[in-house]
Amino acid sequence: MPLLHIVILALVQGISEFLPISSSGHLILAHEALGHRGAEMNLILDIAVHVGTLFAVLLYFRKDVMAMLCGCVCTAQGADHKGRNMLIYVLVASLPVIIIGFILHSMMPDMWRSVTVTAWCTLIFGIVLWVADKKGSQTRTVEDMGLKDALIVGAAQVLALIPGVSRSGITMTAARFLGVSRTESARFSMLLAMVAISGAGALGSLSLLESGNLALGLDVLFAIVFSFLSALVALHLMMRWLEKASFTPFVIYRIALGVLLLGLIYGGVIPS
Repeated sequence: MPLLHIVILALVQGISEFLPISSSGHLILAHEALGHRGAEMNLILDIAVHVGTLFAVLLYFRKDVMAMLCGCVCTAQGADHKGRNMLIYVLVASLPVIIIGFILHSMMPDMWRSVTVTAWCTLIFGIVLWVADKKGSQTRTVEDMGLKDALIVGAAQVLALIPGVSRSGITMTAARFLGVSRTESARFSMLLAMVAISGAGALGSLSLLESGNLALGLDVLFAIVFSFLSALVALHLMMRWLEKASFTPFVIYRIALGVLLLGLIYGGVIPS
């Protein structure tokens, strides 16, 4: 694949992964715009750019990562640690998407990967995010959550297997409905991203090893680096934004994009 195309895909993923606008949906649109038709290569590169964003979130939330690791060690030794509950919540919330995602990947990996599905989900779940953001309070933190809250957010995350829903968007939406503040909703969503992206990366690594394609391996390396850099910048800017403002700009973008895509689809300009 041309280096320019890899850079475009990496930038699209890096910028959109942590914003509540659906990275998978934007990747589908990017592949369509670039004229990519190789389903296997597209899937592997999609996973590669997800791995780059994983490195970015691990670096940005390194303090939370260390707290959860210490919590794991302390629990194994019979001691208490503040990171233990956070680790439990992240694991519990991740179980539904891991199980359902593995089943769907094994049985129908390309299910719902269409522009029409992406357009409708981008529009509908953008509106849902706006409702949650307006109704949710600003008082609760991740530490205030319980197992029930984690399970609700985890169940919502399963919807993100449909392109256009947005993994970060739907988890932030669920957390906002539960009264978690904007920045804390984003924080918990990013912690969940570590597990979700790790699972996708593991499946992609198996596909890459089975392909035995060295050129594809180099493409993957470039994709990881560029997506890492762009994701780190996007993540920093989003967290700073949510400290003082709402999700409204992201909602407006989603609605505008969804309406535009649906108009082009049903107008016969682009294929569904």
